[in-house]
Amino acid sequence: MPVNTASRSSAIDTPAAVPGGEDGLLSSSLRRVRSLWSRLARSVDEIGQPANGGMTRRSLDRMRETLTECAVERGGEASARTRAAQIGAAYLRLDDASRLDVLKLLSTEFGADPARVTAAVDAWQRSTGSSGQPLAEVELREAVRTRRNVILRQFNALPEGTKFLVDLRADVLRHLPREPALAALDRDLELLLQSWFDVGFLSLDRITWDSPASLLEKLIAYEAVHEIRSWNDLRNRLDSDRRCYAFFHPRMPLEPLIFVEVALTRGLSDNVQVLLDETRREFDPREADTAMFYSISNTQVGLRGVSFGNFLIKRVVSSLQRDLPQLRQFSTLSPIPAFRSWLKKADDAAVIGATRERELKLFEATFEEPLGAAALNRAIDRVARANDPALSDLLKPFVLRAVTHYLTEARSGERPHCPVARFHLSNGARLERLNWLADTSPRGLAQSAGVMVNYLYRLSHIDDNHERFARGGQVVASSEVRRLL
Repeated sequence: MPVNTASRSSAIDTPAAVPGGEDGLLSSSLRRVRSLWSRLARSVDEIGQPANGGMTRRSLDRMRETLTECAVERGGEASARTRAAQIGAAYLRLDDASRLDVLKLLSTEFGADPARVTAAVDAWQRSTGSSGQPLAEVELREAVRTRRNVILRQFNALPEGTKFLVDLRADVLRHLPREPALAALDRDLELLLQSWFDVGFLSLDRITWDSPASLLEKLIAYEAVHEIRSWNDLRNRLDSDRRCYAFFHPRMPLEPLIFVEVALTRGLSDNVQVLLDETRREFDPREADTAMFYSISNTQVGLRGVSFGNFLIKRVVSSLQRDLPQLRQFSTLSPIPAFRSWLKKADDAAVIGATRERELKLFEATFEEPLGAAALNRAIDRVARANDPALSDLLKPFVLRAVTHYLTEARSGERPHCPVARFHLSNGARLERLNWLADTSPRGLAQSAGVMVNYLYRLSHIDDNHERFARGGQVVASSEVRRLL
């Protein structure tokens, strides 16, 4: 299993490094927002200027008062905008512990008015079956709207206010595992963002080398599957035989929400190092018959639970068909990010399967222990270190059989354990082919033993495949993959 140390992948869902430093990019954005909102707020000091980013009892009490004024919507639109700017500018100046105090305050003290909810429920029950029921239902929905919801909506009127709320939810999600009291605030934010980021409000745009430099910097920062290592690497991914598309929201015009990188090829690609090789000869896109989706990155942690990835693929396919009508295949070259971690906990039966007796003896003779999940994991590490093609070929059928079991049989609840498989199969793709030594970067070996997957989007079968997966969790796979079992 040869190791190509010249190519490496970043952790799934972990932004890669920005030239000049990711912190520099994000800090610049925060400074711009703080400065803008401080000018909008008539007196940020009314909330209390935090000392060294910390929050005093007095400033926390003042924050509570200002949040209460927001919740009752005192004054007109200008007053609401000023109060939201006060709160936002103060929040952005706080250290992490003090921000958590504000989040807990917002989550625990600004729910719905119990008396109003009780009265609305009584009115709805009395109206059930009468002509007044529809109006009573509307009033009940209004009564259960939390005061948090009223406060959060006021930020949307501010410049960069929508992005502030997305980042606010990212803070909530980071603290939520240790702070269950934040669950109510998280749910309010999620529902709000789901309505604001409906796919009907989004635009699909192609990103090219001529796009604004600030946008290109964000591509480098947000790439979560195969790290963009340099500006030359980025330029290679935006060449004439490549495409990059992203969804944008009108309130966040230079913030890609999710983006996909596509290579135009002849036939299915089976090696990501070859696909990303900066020295490769440029390919004439008019000769391509296949579009390879090799990286899809969600960029905004705060939009977790807001789903638009399936719409992205369908929209990109439509755009590619319009521009390059000769394309006949649409496929992915996808990682298997959780395979090795699953293998560490798997039953031996999941690895052995229908392995023949002579193969079991061969494995034991070569690796000096019986085949099992732990033994296979150790063998993968040994072969990676040995860099021996013959030993790699011997290991190949054992690993591919285990990967096939993982992708088709291993479950998390009623759905496949692999998150990438869940995504593509739910969108109507077919599990088409496993590719041995497709990603020999350290990350690829550590996560998936170097194996990558082609998920094939056959347009005439997408709806049927989606239905089969949605109804019973069926994994639609090619005969080539099924034979591996």
